[in-house]
Amino acid sequence: MGNVYLNNDSFTKKVREPVYAGQFYPADSIKLSKAIDYFLESAVKNDFEKPIALIVPHAGYIYSGQIMADSYNQVKNHIYDLIVILGTNHTTASFHKIGIYSGAGFQTPLGVSDIDKQAAEDLIKEDNDCIYNDEIHAKEHSIEVQLPFIQHLFPNTKILPIVVGEPNLKLCTKFGGALAKVLKDRNALIVASSDLSHYPTFEDAESVDKNILEAISFMNPDLFEKEISSNMSKDISNLATCACGEGPIIAAMTAAKELGANNSSIVSYANSGNSLVGNRDKVVGYGSVVFSNCNVKQQNLNPPKEKSEPQNFELKNSDKKALLNFARRTIQQYLETETVPLARGFNPILESKLGAFVTLRIHGELRGCIGYMHEDLPLCDVVGSMAIQSAFNDTRFYPLTLEELAETEIEISVLTPYKLIRSVDDIILGRDGVVVKKNNRQAVFLPQVATEMNWNKEQLLENLCRKAGLRSDDWKDAQLFTFQAEIFEESEFK
Repeated sequence: MGNVYLNNDSFTKKVREPVYAGQFYPADSIKLSKAIDYFLESAVKNDFEKPIALIVPHAGYIYSGQIMADSYNQVKNHIYDLIVILGTNHTTASFHKIGIYSGAGFQTPLGVSDIDKQAAEDLIKEDNDCIYNDEIHAKEHSIEVQLPFIQHLFPNTKILPIVVGEPNLKLCTKFGGALAKVLKDRNALIVASSDLSHYPTFEDAESVDKNILEAISFMNPDLFEKEISSNMSKDISNLATCACGEGPIIAAMTAAKELGANNSSIVSYANSGNSLVGNRDKVVGYGSVVFSNCNVKQQNLNPPKEKSEPQNFELKNSDKKALLNFARRTIQQYLETETVPLARGFNPILESKLGAFVTLRIHGELRGCIGYMHEDLPLCDVVGSMAIQSAFNDTRFYPLTLEELAETEIEISVLTPYKLIRSVDDIILGRDGVVVKKNNRQAVFLPQVATEMNWNKEQLLENLCRKAGLRSDDWKDAQLFTFQAEIFEESEFK
């Protein structure tokens, strides 16, 4: 369907079916509901006056689901009669207006959300840039991914799905003003669907996104635009955009101010590199922001994780239990929902950048063991990531099942920094883990392996070389490193 005008009695009865179920979020309704419950359970808690608008990311739930939940958690105790979803135009570069869906509703695995026909009509009459266009909605994910959260929290609330054609300041502020007039006497919430920076490194994303979020907090579209231009001009490698929902943010900011919002609060921040399944070379940023009428500016922006000095590292029993619980929760959440938790809320010591192994056993038999020995990620992130890897990507075993998880014992080995040794005499069996490196090949055994296998040093090194794909006696002229590990398992705390 092209650009058409329909009167209130001529709305099409068709419903937009889900396009991205099974890609951006679980296609199974039970898994989808559980995923949302998991995220809301861990969401940042705030006590805002009734929010007028939110900024919510729109990436796959496995990457951005927790930040999405942080936003929606700020409104879950309020009642709205209408939720306006401002989507980003990802699909049609030639569309430069404001596109409203002409059908009766949007469907997800959780059901159908009805569209407020009267609100759509009123908006078209108020702003001549607002038109019906179903093509712009056909493959657009930025609205669809918001709906499961909305349906979960507001199952009977009507929606108004709108795609902002381009981030043109004049277009978006004019539209924001018109939206405010239409919503003035309605009990409505505005959701601006937007991610932040696209594709810089983890460190660059944290810097750029912090700048953009701070600019948003002033609720000034001109300042927001200038901050985007400033950051884009810095020649930051692979930075494609600072906010892919720039238009929706400007429109929501404008409308919220005219509806009485005097405060923009940053609720939380993360990027895809924070995900337990993400990488940190090219990331996408996600921010949760609330526009409300509030006298106090509330900011809970998660700070970058600082490295603790390893020599000061000492785990208490509470820290060990926290890591073990997080490892189990990570595996269980993935099995039940195809999503993973965000590693946050840990004691600072668990943010130390150290390596770790996660070992799974069923009735004493090995069921998976994978580790990470680099010292460039927070320990809590490493434990979550290695729990996933051990459960599902240890090629010696088939992926763990939910039924097996109940029988699984989880063990964590937190590693000290490893050091090069001059002689095998420096190895102390039972205390030291050993790494062998030669000809771009390497392998590692944890400290407990020699004891469990009843090996002497020579047997340990021969088997280590075989594991690395080397000859059994290559240890004699290879680089050898030792490290220690603090090992603990769930049975210690039962």
